[in-house]
Amino acid sequence: MSEGTDPIRLSDEQRLEWLRLIRSQNVGPRTFRALLNHFGGARAALAALPSLARRGGVGAPQICSREDAEREIEACAKFGIALVALGESNYPRRLQMIDDAPPLLAIRGNADVLAMPLIAIVGSRNASAAGVKMTEGLTRGLCEAGFAIASGLARGIDAAAHRASLATGTLAVLAGGQDRVYPPEHAGLLDDVLHTGLAVTEMPLGWEPRARDFPRRNRLISGVSLGVVIVEAAKRSGSLITARLALEQGREVFAVPGSPLDPRAEGTNSLIKQGATPVTEADDIVSVLRPIMGPELDTELPAREQDRDEHEKSAPEPAADERARVIALLSPAPVSIDDLIRLSSTSPRIVRMVLLELEIAGRIERHGNGLVSLL
Repeated sequence: MSEGTDPIRLSDEQRLEWLRLIRSQNVGPRTFRALLNHFGGARAALAALPSLARRGGVGAPQICSREDAEREIEACAKFGIALVALGESNYPRRLQMIDDAPPLLAIRGNADVLAMPLIAIVGSRNASAAGVKMTEGLTRGLCEAGFAIASGLARGIDAAAHRASLATGTLAVLAGGQDRVYPPEHAGLLDDVLHTGLAVTEMPLGWEPRARDFPRRNRLISGVSLGVVIVEAAKRSGSLITARLALEQGREVFAVPGSPLDPRAEGTNSLIKQGATPVTEADDIVSVLRPIMGPELDTELPAREQDRDEHEKSAPEPAADERARVIALLSPAPVSIDDLIRLSSTSPRIVRMVLLELEIAGRIERHGNGLVSLL
């Protein structure tokens, strides 16, 4: 959101339509944004899904029904959950700057924490006593400097970061639904978090987190934050996924060095060799972030309800030769949309429409930085 741009506010009907669209088959955050950009609103996008899927080579997709969406909204209200839309005032400002930001975020707790600059602290689930002590010291120092802490409610370093920041407010990013706490023994910790802080997830109520949901959650941990601090991480730790995602999102990455003899320090020591800022105290983080805080950078929020002319809303079908030229350029190797436009000698509008058809048919995947590939 550009500085000076008023936050959006969805009507109840628009929120219902957004929920139906994001809960429909083969519609993820990037596809949702592309659909809204093309059709101008979720209602028109929902109406176009069957046609897009057919043209992409499959039958009608599973579209979230109005009744299912209404039931989810009603269940959220009973659970004290707000479904906040991308661009609304309670949507984390930094998160809306990433290209795969969730269109709707389920939030519960005290949203005041979002007014504070956020730093993510993540690390080993099997944390050492020294790692926990370092985490607690860094967290207290950052809180005293006016920052709030974001983490993933996991065992070890995450839990230590949350506990040390309860007094000032902390943000827990969940991999499952708000009613499916993982690990289960952290249900009490989550209750403590909610007194002064916030729990957020893009998943619906009842969603049990699976292995593939944790990297998806990790992009939100880095996305809400100015920077990510890694405290203890093995060579193949999920925390390193968070560090990679942070770099892709343009966030600062910090790492606590450790003994070369400790496997839990392999990942953090490697990050430092690759250019991460080494950290031994909170001031190491604050000194890097203070100069870059200020007003947020301008960013476009295309996922808004917009007016489109009838030509765009009618979803014109690409000619057979146009579609064939675009599809012929696709492969399992990611390619940029700009290259598809250039190499196919086809207009950007037609290329985007072909990609939407293939997406709704489940035949391609969108990656970051405007890349797509065949599945």
